[in-house]
Amino acid sequence: RYEDIFSGSEDYQAFVELLKESSAAWNLRVTAYCLMPNHYHLLVQTPDGNISRCMRHLNGVYTQSYNRRHKCDGPLFRGRYKSILVSADNYLLQLVRYIHNNPKKAGLVKNPNQYEWSSHKGYLSTARKWEWLNKQFILSMLTLNENDRIRAYKNLMKTEDDEAITGIFDDNKWPLCLGTSEFTDWVRATFFGIKTDAEEIPHARSLAPKRTEIIEAVCSHYGVEAADLLVSRRGYFNEPRNAGIFLFRRLRRERLKEIGHYFHIAKYSSVSSIIERLRARMDTDRKLKNRVDKIYAKIIKSQGQT
Repeated sequence: RYEDIFSGSEDYQAFVELLKESSAAWNLRVTAYCLMPNHYHLLVQTPDGNISRCMRHLNGVYTQSYNRRHKCDGPLFRGRYKSILVSADNYLLQLVRYIHNNPKKAGLVKNPNQYEWSSHKGYLSTARKWEWLNKQFILSMLTLNENDRIRAYKNLMKTEDDEAITGIFDDNKWPLCLGTSEFTDWVRATFFGIKTDAEEIPHARSLAPKRTEIIEAVCSHYGVEAADLLVSRRGYFNEPRNAGIFLFRRLRRERLKEIGHYFHIAKYSSVSSIIERLRARMDTDRKLKNRVDKIYAKIIKSQGQT
C-alpha cells in the first residue's frame, strides 16, 4: 500500500503554492492537477523541455517542507515519476476530465465540485486567483466562444471517461505516447536518434526500431541470411552476428538476458563479453567502426520514414 504524501489541508495547500511558484519560475504550464492522499496527477506543458528539472524541484522542495512540518526525515516519493507525452488533440480533453474525476472515482466525493484539491474549480471560475492555471488552451478546444466555455467544460465533465484512457492509467506500465499513430511516428522520427541513450524518456524502447528492422539492416549490409546471425562457432569472429548483438543493445536497450535468448546464447555474461569485445575492436579498427556506424545510421534514418 502507498503511504499518504498529504496528511492534511496544510500539506495540500503547500503543494498548490509550490505548484504556482514552479509554474512561474520554470515556465511550467500547469493545465490540470489533482492531489490525492497518496499521489498526484499533473497535466503540464514544458516549452523549455525541462520536465525532469521541474519534477526534481517540485518533489524535492515539497519533501523538505513536509519533513519540516511533520518532524520526519527521508524521501517521500518512491522512484521516478511516471509520464506520458500527449498530442495536442482530443486526448487532452479526455485527460483533463480523467484527472478531475479522480476523487469521484476513488470514492472521496460524489461530485468533482466537492473536491478542494484539484484544478476543477479553476475551470468553473473566472476569478483572478486562477489566472496562473493554463486552462484557456483547453477551453478553446471546446469552443471558440469565450462566453460559452464554462458551459462547454461542464458538458465535458458530464460525459463518461473513455475506457481506453482509464485502462492506460489503471495499468502499471504506461505507454510513452498518447495520440494518433501519426503523432507516435513523428516522435520516433524526431527524437529517437537523439535520445536513445538518455534516461529522460520513460519506456524509450517503444520508440526503438523493431528487432526485425535491425536484423534486416545487418543482413543487407553484410550480404548474409538472418539464420547466419544465430550461429556461433568457437574461435570464429562472426562480425555480422556480433554487430547485431551490439545494435540490439545500443538501439533497443535490451537486457542481456533478452538478447541472449534471441541469439541462442545461454549465459548473459557471454552476451556482455561479445558487446565489450566488439566495442574494444571498434576503438582500434576504424574500418570496423565505420561499418557498424553505417548500419546504425541507416536504421536511424529509416525511423524517419516510418
